[in-house]
Amino acid sequence: MRIVVKVGTSTLAHPTGRLNIQRMEKLCKVLSDLKNMGHEIILVSSGAIAMGFGKLNLSERPKDVPTKQASAAVGQCELMYIYDKLFTEYNHTVAQLLITAPDIEEGGVRKQNFHNTLARLLELGALPVINENDTISTEEFGIGDNDTLSAIVAVTIQADLLILLSDIDGLFDGDPRKNPDAKLIDTVEKIDEHIISLGGGSGSNLGTGGMATKLRAAQMATAAGCEMVIANGQSPEVLYDVAAGKRVGTRFLAKRDEA
Repeated sequence: MRIVVKVGTSTLAHPTGRLNIQRMEKLCKVLSDLKNMGHEIILVSSGAIAMGFGKLNLSERPKDVPTKQASAAVGQCELMYIYDKLFTEYNHTVAQLLITAPDIEEGGVRKQNFHNTLARLLELGALPVINENDTISTEEFGIGDNDTLSAIVAVTIQADLLILLSDIDGLFDGDPRKNPDAKLIDTVEKIDEHIISLGGGSGSNLGTGGMATKLRAAQMATAAGCEMVIANGQSPEVLYDVAAGKRVGTRFLAKRDEA
């Protein structure tokens, strides 16, 4: 099975912006094991800006574009160094792909090049690690969030499954942070107006995504025949159950071609 896994900043970093070492080690161990099972794994990883501002000893996530880009430049080095170190322990080779919006525009030569490179890396047995190129992305050239990027990757490479690991358990019928009685929706067969209305704002103050971006990602992935799951990344071992099709988080079923 070809699986795209997106990890949010809140999964990889502590609120301080410093790396959550224990969780990142578990994540790489589980992904390596899934790869050993025969799955093709593509990792879309957030965290560059958060790790950068942590390493630069800034007190909070920067708000101005130049400082964000500077933080990303520092943080991306840290991120890939750690991924390379951890995956090498399990005999897997990582490859870095940094993407901007023009690289994945429909019908563009760049998108075909991106697809060709990604496909070849998988053929060669590498584990691609993809992130938006935050060092040069601006509002004009930016993709905006890695939920969207991961869905674009899943569609481009014809993945079977897209998994979004976040700091929430899945999609609820209300806001679980405000309503303790909100119930988890374990399966979404169709993304209609009601489902879209359940999307809120941004989650943690470290990242850029929220439920709204995850629902947009689900629309893109499922329309292309790829199932998507939103699950809590606090325990990366959850990926075993998700890959096995067990009930974890919220699973969005792929659209079926109607005869």
